[in-house]
Amino acid sequence: MADWQKQKPELLAPAGSINVFEKAIEAGADAVYIGAPALNARALAKDFSLAEIAAMIQFAHEKGVKLYLAANSLLQENEIPQAVETLAMLEAMQPDALIIQDLGVYHLCRNYFPGLRIHASTLLGAHNSLAVQQFKNMGFERIVLARELTIKEITAIAKKCRVELEIFIHGALCFSYSGLCLFSSYLGGKSGLRGRCVQPCRRRYNWSRKGQKPGYLFSMNDLGSIDLVHKLARAGVSSFKIEGRLRSAHYVVSVVRAYRMVIDAAAGDREALGHARVLLDQAMGRKTSRGYFNTPQAKELISPYHSGNIGMYLGRAGKVNGKGRVSLTLKQPLQAGDRLRLHQEETGERVAFSLRSLVKNGRKVSHGAPGESVVLEVPARVKKGDSFFKVDSRAARKAEKDVSALAPDKFNGSVTKLQRSIKQKVTEINRRFESAPGRRKRPGSGLMKKGRGRGGPQRALYLKVDDLLVLKLRLPVVPELFLVELNRKTFTDFQRMKKIVKKFQHKMTWCLPPVIMENEVDFFRKSIGELLKNKFMTWQIAHIGQKLFFSKKDRVNLHGDYTLNILNSLGLHVLASLQLQRAQVAIEIDKKSLAELAGSKTAAMAGIDLGMTLYGTPPLFTARSMADHFLYEQPLVSPKGETFILRKAYHSTIALAENPFSLLSILPELSRLGIKYGVIDLCHRKINRREMDEIGRELTGKGARRKLSTFNYFGELL
Repeated sequence: MADWQKQKPELLAPAGSINVFEKAIEAGADAVYIGAPALNARALAKDFSLAEIAAMIQFAHEKGVKLYLAANSLLQENEIPQAVETLAMLEAMQPDALIIQDLGVYHLCRNYFPGLRIHASTLLGAHNSLAVQQFKNMGFERIVLARELTIKEITAIAKKCRVELEIFIHGALCFSYSGLCLFSSYLGGKSGLRGRCVQPCRRRYNWSRKGQKPGYLFSMNDLGSIDLVHKLARAGVSSFKIEGRLRSAHYVVSVVRAYRMVIDAAAGDREALGHARVLLDQAMGRKTSRGYFNTPQAKELISPYHSGNIGMYLGRAGKVNGKGRVSLTLKQPLQAGDRLRLHQEETGERVAFSLRSLVKNGRKVSHGAPGESVVLEVPARVKKGDSFFKVDSRAARKAEKDVSALAPDKFNGSVTKLQRSIKQKVTEINRRFESAPGRRKRPGSGLMKKGRGRGGPQRALYLKVDDLLVLKLRLPVVPELFLVELNRKTFTDFQRMKKIVKKFQHKMTWCLPPVIMENEVDFFRKSIGELLKNKFMTWQIAHIGQKLFFSKKDRVNLHGDYTLNILNSLGLHVLASLQLQRAQVAIEIDKKSLAELAGSKTAAMAGIDLGMTLYGTPPLFTARSMADHFLYEQPLVSPKGETFILRKAYHSTIALAENPFSLLSILPELSRLGIKYGVIDLCHRKINRREMDEIGRELTGKGARRKLSTFNYFGELL
C-alpha cells in the first residue's frame, strides 16, 4: 500500500463566514473550504472579500491548516474577464487549492495561472476510474468523487488510480448526480451548476393517479458516515469532506468535533463512536443515512413522507389567526431568539426567521418545554398543518466567540498592492479573450446549408435515438447523422440487425451515456472495441473521461454531448486539446450567452463546430436511487402544477418533463448565431406518428399543434 494511503485522512470542513471558519479550525479541522468570490457553486451565500480571504489564508497557515477555495461554478462568456482578475489575485494569495468544475476555468488555471493547485469538483462527475484517470492526466491533484459511489467502487478506483481522492462523508445529499441536474434551471433558469438551485427535490409532489399518497419523493436524508470512517480510510480516501457552507457554526463545530474524535481514535473504539453520535444528534441536521456507501439501492436514502428540512422538528401549526400568530405543541425545547424554519406544506416553500417571542397561557415567556402548547409570532403566511423546525439556538450562538482573531482590514493595503501588480497581466490575458459577436465569422456552413432539399433549405440536423428500431420508421427529416445511444439493448440489437445497421454506417454516430459506473466500464470497452472493428468511427462522449476509451490509433471522430456543460469559449479549447471536432453547448444556455459564446474570437480560434440540442426531453434528474415509493411511467405533479414522468435509464431513475422543449422554429436564427448542427433528441420518448408529424410541421414552418417550452433560450440563465 502506498504511503499516501497509510496516512490519516484529512478532515475538511465547510465555512460560510469568518466565525464558522475560526470555529471549524478550533474544533479540529485539518482543512477548510470556502467560496471564491463570484466563482463558487453556492451563489446564495455571501461572498468573502479578498481582504477576508487573505486574512483567512494567513490564519489557517499559522495554525497548520489548509484553506481551499471552491471556484466551482460554470462561467458564462461575459464572466471571463472577472474570472481572470479573480484567479490572478488568488494565485498571488496562494490558497492551498482551487476546487473547480468549469473547463474554461481549468484552461485559465493551467495556461495562465500555473501557481494554482486544482482539485476536480464533484460537479465534474467522477463516477468511475476512467474519469479519475483523465482528471489526473489533466493535472488535477485531487478528485472529489461522485457521492453515489459504494465503498467497493471507491476501493476499485483507488487501486487503479494513484491520485488523491476526496469524498463527502457528512451533510446534504443531492437527489441527482452532481453535474447532471437540470430541474432547477428548467423551471426558471436558476442553474444548480451555477449555484442557483431552488431545490425542487425538497418539494412535495402528488401522483396524478388516485389513491397514491403524495410526498417529498426526492428529498434525500443527510449523509452520516461516522461509523464508516476507518473503512473508508482503508479504501484509499485521502480527504473526508463535510458538506455545509450555508450551515451554522453550531452545526459545523458539532460535526467536526464528532469526526475528529473518531478519526483520531483506534478502529472499533465504541466509546469514541458513542460520544461522536451524541455530538451529531446535537447538530440540528436532517435525519441521516449512510448514503450509497454500503449499497447503491439503500432503502434509507429518502423519507418520502417527511419534509426533509434541516433542524429539530418542533411540530405542526395548530390554530392560526390573521396577525401572524400560530399555536404549536412543542416537540423540542424552544426559547426566544432561536432560529426557526417554517415549511409551508402546500407549496413546499420555506421561510427562516428568528423567534421574537412566544406566549404560554396568555403571557409572554422566554422559553417553552416539550409537550407545552405555545403561541408563536411568525413573520410569514402560515396555514394549519405547516411544519416548524429549530435550525439554530440562541444559547449556541451566544456561546460562540463573537470577536474574531482575524483582522481583515489590515490586509486591505496588501490586497490593493496585489491588484496593482497583476493589472498588466490581467489586461494582457483578457485582451486575448475579448468577445466580439459578429466581428469574426466561423469558417464553413451553418445550421442552414446552401442549396435546397425537400421542403426547403437543407439543414445540418442530427437525430438522436436510444432504440435501433427507429431506423425502420418513416422519419420527419432525413438526418445528416443518426446519433445512437450505446447501451446493452442497442448493442444487442446491433448484433441482431447488423446488416440493416451497416446500411446507415456512413451516417451513424454511437453516443456514450453520461453515467457509466465502474462495473459497466468493461462492457463499454468491449462493445466499443467491437463497433470499431465494424468501422464505426464517429463517436459522441458525454463525459471527458470517456476519451480514454479511445486511443490515437483508433483515429475516431469525436463529438461532445451537452453534458460536458460548455457555457464559454475557453472550455472549447480544452475539448480541442482532447481532439474533439464538434461539441454541443450546454443545454440550459440562453440566447444572450449563446450569442456571446458563438460570436467570440476565442471560440473561432478553438476550431470546434458548435451544436445544440433543439428538441427533446432531457433528464431533469438523473439519480442512482430507485426507491420503492417511485411509480415509474406514472405522471406526478409539482406544487406549481408542472407534470413530470419518472423512467428507468442508465441503471438510474430519470425525471422527464411531460412534454418536450423545442427550438425547431428558430433554426435560421441559431444558424446566424453560429450553430453548425442541431440535434433532435428522441431518447426517453415513446415515438409516435403524431409527434413525428409535429416535428415535420415545425421544420417546414407550418407551426406545431401545441405550444412547447423553449427551455431557457428566451429567458435568462442565472
